[in-house]
Parts: sequence; C-alpha cells; structure tokens
Amino acid sequence: MGISRRNKQTERGIKMNTNEKYDAKIKSMQEYTYNWMPENYDDPSKPILKISKSSLGSFNWCPKKYEFNYIEKLPQDQTEAMIKGTILHNHRENFFNDFDVKKAETLNNQELIEYCTGLMPVDDYFDISLSVAAFEAQRFAEAKTEEKTHEYLPIANEGLFDCEITIPAGPYKGGAWNGNEEFSLNRDYVVHLQGIIDRVFVEDGNLIPFEYKTGPWKDYKRTSMRQEMAFYQLMIENCSEEVLDKLGIDKDMTVSHWGWYYPVSNYVYVEPVKSRSMSSVKLNIAKLLYAYEQKEFSAKFYYKTCSHCSYFGICDAANTDTWV
Repeated sequence: MGISRRNKQTERGIKMNTNEKYDAKIKSMQEYTYNWMPENYDDPSKPILKISKSSLGSFNWCPKKYEFNYIEKLPQDQTEAMIKGTILHNHRENFFNDFDVKKAETLNNQELIEYCTGLMPVDDYFDISLSVAAFEAQRFAEAKTEEKTHEYLPIANEGLFDCEITIPAGPYKGGAWNGNEEFSLNRDYVVHLQGIIDRVFVEDGNLIPFEYKTGPWKDYKRTSMRQEMAFYQLMIENCSEEVLDKLGIDKDMTVSHWGWYYPVSNYVYVEPVKSRSMSSVKLNIAKLLYAYEQKEFSAKFYYKTCSHCSYFGICDAANTDTWV
C-alpha cells in the first residue's frame, strides 16, 4: 500500500506490551548529557548536550518542567497513559517483527484480517489492537493490489537514530516567551540528537517516518505532530553513513513524506514534509541552548496543563497568580 496516499479514517484496531529492550533504549537516551554547561563546551572531556524528541517537546511545553525532569532528574509518577504507550509500542514492534509477507500474500482479505489479529496479544488494550490489525490488513491488501508488498514492512522498526548537528549562533527571531525580541547564542554549538522512530517506510525510493499514537486525535495536535516528524527528518538526514547502514537505509534516500496514525480515533494522515516545521524545530533547539546559556528555565503557568503536571506541588509558578 502507499503510505503516502492514506489520508483518511480507518477501521479500529491495536494493542501493546512492555518490553525490556524498549525500556533500555529509552534509558540509554537519558543518561548524563542533559546536565550540560555551555561554559564547559570547549572541554573535550565533557559531553555535549543530548536532545531527544521527548526532551525538546518537554522544553516547548514548559521549560521549568524540562529542568525538573531532565536536569534535576526529579522523579515523576508513571501515568496510565505512559504505561499504555509503552505497552502498545511493544505490541506494534513485535507485530512487524513477526509479520510474514510470503504467508500474507497467500491469504484472502478475511484471512488477512484474521492473520493480523492473531499477531496481536489479548490484553487490556485488545480493542485498540483490533483497530490496528484491521488497519494493517487493509494496508497490506492495498500493497498486494499495487504489487508493492516488498514495501509493506518498515525498513526501520523502532529504529534508534542518532547524529550531531550544528546550531548557528543566530540571530533568531523571538516570540511571546521573550517579548518578541531577537536573540543570539554566544557561539555556534554542536548538539547530539537521538531518538527512536516508530517506523520508517520506503515508498518509491523515498523515506517516510511514521508515528503510531495511543491517544485520541485532535486537530490542534497537527502543529506538534509536524514538529515531531520534522525532528525525525532532521535526525535521519544528519545520521552518519554507519548509523544508516545498521538500519539498512541508503544514504542517498531522502525523506519525502511523514505521517501518523491514531487508532483510537481511526485517523491516519500522511503529507509531504514541511520546511517550515523543520525551521521551527531548529529554532526551538536554539531556544533550548539559550535557556542553558542564561541558566533560566521559566515556567509556563496555565491551569489546564499545570494541574496535570507531576511537578505541580513543587513548582513555585503554580503557587502564584501569574498566568501565561
């Protein structure tokens, strides 16, 4: 099936399980390089700043929460949504590891649905698993019709990507966070990007990073999803040839589209990459570096989000009358 042609709602399906390998990957991405000091940048014995999609997203959400979580490493409660997300990530990873293309090619549509369903574990999230099974059966049936079953499986399944990029000193355009004033960094910085991409598909020689989500789709999420996908594109396009070789990706391949799937809402969307989203991600990285330089991680106080934050009880901003 053509991933890049699937802008429509789908049938219900999928479910997932905890996996030590996935937890180990996450842990390896959160060790010591968040506790970074710009003044030590020229010391080769000191690590450079590590940035993951999650850490950058946390900073964008609230710099103070980023400081609590990634710099001070204060514990936070595991929410039901976090547990569910980890379980479902593992289910999906195992599904693609176990899927037999040759066997699936011999099945009719009904048998294909049954085969995909059989690859899903029966647990508390089986209703979501059924949605994903139906989605994947339909996707394979379309690939079979188009004689593209060789493109059905992802080239990277929960692939770990990492690279280094240079963020120029600027100047950069400001925003509401700094009174719309331009800002510049003290120097150019090399930073380390690292992250796990759910799936990377190949279609007509191009790469398509693809996210599977566990919550409901809301239209306001489109901007944040584009920034997530642009972060993935930035990683892929700056990975070393050695890293790409390990993942089976040709260095000459480019990211042409990106997409996401929300099985709870039967929503799948794929679109061409957006250069504006890429520029936004680079700007957000520059903002993060600027916060480290200034040693200032200000809280964004908004009652709808603060009240659900694990650090609400210890955040000074949550106990003031200042609302952003």
